[in-house]
Amino acid sequence: MQRIQASDYHDIAKPTDPRLSPDGDRVAFVRTVPDDEEDIEATVYVVPTDGSAPARRFTLAEGVDAEPRWSPDGDRLAFTSTRGADDDRQQLWVLPVDGGEARQVTDVVGGVSSIDWSPDGSRIALVQSVTEEDRTEGRDRGVDEEYDPDDPDPRVIDRTVYRSMQQYFDGRRSHVYVLDLDVEQEEGDDGDEAAESITPISPTIEGDADFNGPAWGDESTLYFTQSVGEDPDDSLEYGILAYDTDAEEVERLHRTTGWETGLAATTDGSVAFVHVEAEQASLQQADLHVIDAGQAAGTDDPSDVEVTDVTAGLDRTLGYEAAPRWGPDEERLYFTTPDEGKTSVWAVPGDGGDDPERLVREGAVAGMDVGVPHEDDTHGDDVTVAVAMSQWDHPGDVFVSPDGSAEELVRLTSLNGAYLDSVHVGEPEPLAFESEQGPVEGWVLTPPGFDPEGSYPLIVEIHGGPHAMWSTSGTMWHEFQTLAARGYVVFWSNPRGSSGYGEEYMGAIKRNWGEVTVTDVMAGVREVADREYVDESQVFLTGGSFGGYMTGWTVGNTDYFRAAVSQRGVYHLTGFYGSTDGAYKLVEGDFDTTPWEEPEFLWEQSPAGHAHEVETPTLLIHSEDDYRTPISDAELFYRILKKNDVETRFVRYPREGHELSRSGEPGHVVDRIERIARWFDGYSEYHDVPKALERGDDGLSAADAGEEDDE
Repeated sequence: MQRIQASDYHDIAKPTDPRLSPDGDRVAFVRTVPDDEEDIEATVYVVPTDGSAPARRFTLAEGVDAEPRWSPDGDRLAFTSTRGADDDRQQLWVLPVDGGEARQVTDVVGGVSSIDWSPDGSRIALVQSVTEEDRTEGRDRGVDEEYDPDDPDPRVIDRTVYRSMQQYFDGRRSHVYVLDLDVEQEEGDDGDEAAESITPISPTIEGDADFNGPAWGDESTLYFTQSVGEDPDDSLEYGILAYDTDAEEVERLHRTTGWETGLAATTDGSVAFVHVEAEQASLQQADLHVIDAGQAAGTDDPSDVEVTDVTAGLDRTLGYEAAPRWGPDEERLYFTTPDEGKTSVWAVPGDGGDDPERLVREGAVAGMDVGVPHEDDTHGDDVTVAVAMSQWDHPGDVFVSPDGSAEELVRLTSLNGAYLDSVHVGEPEPLAFESEQGPVEGWVLTPPGFDPEGSYPLIVEIHGGPHAMWSTSGTMWHEFQTLAARGYVVFWSNPRGSSGYGEEYMGAIKRNWGEVTVTDVMAGVREVADREYVDESQVFLTGGSFGGYMTGWTVGNTDYFRAAVSQRGVYHLTGFYGSTDGAYKLVEGDFDTTPWEEPEFLWEQSPAGHAHEVETPTLLIHSEDDYRTPISDAELFYRILKKNDVETRFVRYPREGHELSRSGEPGHVVDRIERIARWFDGYSEYHDVPKALERGDDGLSAADAGEEDDE
């Protein structure tokens, strides 16, 4: 068996966004795999739910596909794709299920996302991001091939939040549209007339706001959300609206608060949505609420609508990996939560008559759907639950539960079967330990060929968020296994502040990210380091995002670690507040303050405030287009380390944002893991190599590829 390497990332396929066909016979999902050093291939696959055949590719391996959605009668599959485009704007395509070519049905300036079929299959609601000029010129309905927008010069900013996800908004707002497929098919390729098939819904509403989350109720009612507040960018408030396609009228139903604005609706007008309490919202768990659209429509004040909190008795926050779904009977809602190191799928009556029932608790879920059982199923009236999920022994496959429970979870795919047969995959050991603050959960992964009588260095990983949760799988599967394969014991945990352990646990880091988190992490580190096979003089530290914050904080407050790698971190809370996207709400929520109220306090809570005390050799990794944790924070931290003669290096990745480790260019993803391992190897007594500062590019895949190209 071979050891897993960083470069294996190029061979690993992952599934997302599973969708059950209306008859329950098939699951469509997106299979993503690296294509080359810079690009990925994301293609729609379909697999039968009875396991009678392997998954087969359903769309061309061209461009990046997303959001596969079956038509209500199952005869067509809609999806978005960059196929044929010279940029990353997704367009809408429709593919006949029984054969034939996929047909592109939009060519709009703002891209396409959040697609949803009308119940009669004649229309598709969608979202695109457009400027007022785009709407005036009609580019939101059809764009000329010759159109090539210029970047603003100069770029003039008027909004509170003006960039996110590697992009400046540049006047764009998200808007809801409806595409009439009957009209589009009649008009064909005549651009001017085909544009008549696209009806602007939200652009007819006054106000500078974002509109999202379109969800059909019955065939003439479309629900969607609108960001509201005196400054919508600075508010978590959003309104729920209903559009009557017959009367062409909009009605405001309800006003609430939350981070996510997706909706789920039934044909008789029950609308489910995510709610988060506004007071210190970043410390609050997300709940699932339901309103009756009929009752709400008769209420004068949208804030005075009768609301049912169907998760009131559940001390978990909703997971954002999968939006809530109504079941096929439209009586029960299905949703996911992080749940003590795993993901749980729950069902709850839409009227709140019973507490949520846990159906599945497994692995790390990357998408969920519910539907009717296939025709040969023997489980009567049970629903089928489909999930895309990774577990400790694989990086991702599609599963179904024919009776909606974990007892009969059936694996439908083996996307990485040949690869997994050729490499050693270690099984993490669960570790329950005590810190002075109470119990904590973590895991320990040992190297291939592990000898309990031997001696090994230890790598400690800290997760981001801060209100995230790690498991034995998910997006970290490859990194954990790679570092263990390099000869390290790897330890990770879910310290206080993590989600999945209840509201009190999640909120325990209020106004004290550093000390509370490090107390839990170090309790686990010392328990693992006390084992005979761990060399306590050879302990290394890394983490990204909030984990980068914690890495910077920790090395500024202790010299326990032999070396550290801090990735895409927050190092200066005041600088972060001013330069991040909407994540500045973390400062207002978690720390309950602002830079002008308590500047000295925020400096003391910042890793940069302690950087002059760092002695630990520290590598900094950051993306140049990261607008969540902008690189200016890392520049400050790096400068302080250099001025204080710390052994350090600053690695910057162009064209990358905050999601580098999860969805960056494949060559960069591999390079990042290799640089982490090389930095630790250079300070490890168990790896006979020079320090990374003395090695140049020796041992990096990118350098090796360059040498091959020169030959």
